[in-house]
Amino acid sequence: MSVFASPRFLPRVMWADAASCAATGALQVAFTGALARLTGLPAPLLMGTGVFLLAYAAAAAFMASRATPPRTLIGLVVAGNFGWAVACIALLVSGMFPVTALGMAWVLAQAACVVVLAELQWTGLRRTRGDARRASALKPADLW
Repeated sequence: MSVFASPRFLPRVMWADAASCAATGALQVAFTGALARLTGLPAPLLMGTGVFLLAYAAAAAFMASRATPPRTLIGLVVAGNFGWAVACIALLVSGMFPVTALGMAWVLAQAACVVVLAELQWTGLRRTRGDARRASALKPADLW
């Protein structure tokens, strides 16, 4: 069995997503002022996205903890992760803020992380699609 087709693969990726968002969100909330000075990003942006990341981490942990991962929600997560990466790049390209080299690294690290996670989530969804179809095709009598 492929690692990607394992029933544990998708929950593990969601746990990784939850952990990375919790860590990033906690750093941004706890050290908003210091990060704003070091990165050149506005404090309200760091605080707002930090709070969002903490809430998202809780949602991702909930999805990861389910016996059967909620495929539709994870599909939305994939789209959201790709959207986050696009927003990160747009932020840097826009030149709206005087982003420092450390700020560029901070934003690009987030973009790279969510692209990798989105790709892994998408792969997990595709590889387990057959299992979900087989489970939904079972008649009540087949479950006993």
